[in-house]
Amino acid sequence: MHFRVRKHRTTPGVIIVALVDVLIVLLIFLMVTTTFKQQATLKVSLPESGQAQKSGASDNPPFVVTIKADDDKIYYLDKLAVTFDQMRSTPLTKAQQNPNLILAINADEKAPWGKIVKVRDAAVEAKIKTFVAFTKDSAKP
Repeated sequence: MHFRVRKHRTTPGVIIVALVDVLIVLLIFLMVTTTFKQQATLKVSLPESGQAQKSGASDNPPFVVTIKADDDKIYYLDKLAVTFDQMRSTPLTKAQQNPNLILAINADEKAPWGKIVKVRDAAVEAKIKTFVAFTKDSAKP
């Protein structure tokens, strides 16, 4: 009888470096493709409206003026605090660049009505034809 001696095979090793590279690529892919929710930096309590409509994405984004209740002489354009004179001149330049400009007023429900009228007057002076106001849906009973 002749017995053959079997050679011991070494167990295959897992290459960890390659797995880490694949994991990093997947992580980067997920981070780049994830959409991030935009958080509003100005807290404004919008007035309720039974006629509130959902706004969607459009080719012509509105020019947003935010009016807070607690600031007497300050307006916000793209989250930047400006005075009335700065707020008045900005729609003029924006309307010259885009004749179909839409003015969106994002006013707190307790904001002084006079400030809203001043924003509207500045828009009329800039020959802006379309005005919208941000509201929230009224509570259903």
